[in-house]
Amino acid sequence: MDPGMNQLLKWSIENSESTRNEPTASTDPEAERPSGPGLSQEAIQSLMGGPSDAELMKQSMDAIQSPDVALEHKLVAFDNFEQLIEIIDNANNMQALGLWTPLKEQLCHQDADMRRMAAWCLGTAVQNNQKSQERLLAVEAIPILLKLALEDSNEQVRRKAAYALSSAVRNYPPALNDLVKRLPAEMRPSGVVDAGEMAEVDTVIDGIRQAPSKNSS
Repeated sequence: MDPGMNQLLKWSIENSESTRNEPTASTDPEAERPSGPGLSQEAIQSLMGGPSDAELMKQSMDAIQSPDVALEHKLVAFDNFEQLIEIIDNANNMQALGLWTPLKEQLCHQDADMRRMAAWCLGTAVQNNQKSQERLLAVEAIPILLKLALEDSNEQVRRKAAYALSSAVRNYPPALNDLVKRLPAEMRPSGVVDAGEMAEVDTVIDGIRQAPSKNSS
């Protein structure tokens, strides 16, 4: 059964039982209904007959990957995807939906706007979210993002790649350590950088942002 429908059924049963057990339920129209956990967005969408967030995420990625979808529509799908994964539960659901690898692959797209949106989505997914930070590290997106931040010819791509790196390493030492070891020697900090110290992380990220691109147009 669809998770949303399952929650909806459970919610209906619980509230029906609470109502039956309330002495005034059938006689007092002013009696307050028992309070309890409300319905999730997925349950509401199931009730209304609309697609769940998970389905919308998959549909967006299908459009992004499809060779038959025009670039402008791919960018709309990317924008929809980014808004969906602003919700932390949706970002955490990306692994179960198999979306991390196809998203990472868009970092290498020939179109700059596609690379920009891919980096933006990765940055959104991992922001203040250790579970997603772990996944970004696991799919080995950090070296690709670093290459984009330092070498991409498009300034907006470089900015979004730096943003994604910044979100990926804050308060998550494994990602920060992976980033630092991949920095060019002249940019590498002399000592250990603490992922929990924002000023130290800012120094690393600012160095990446301010580095002149090798391929800037």
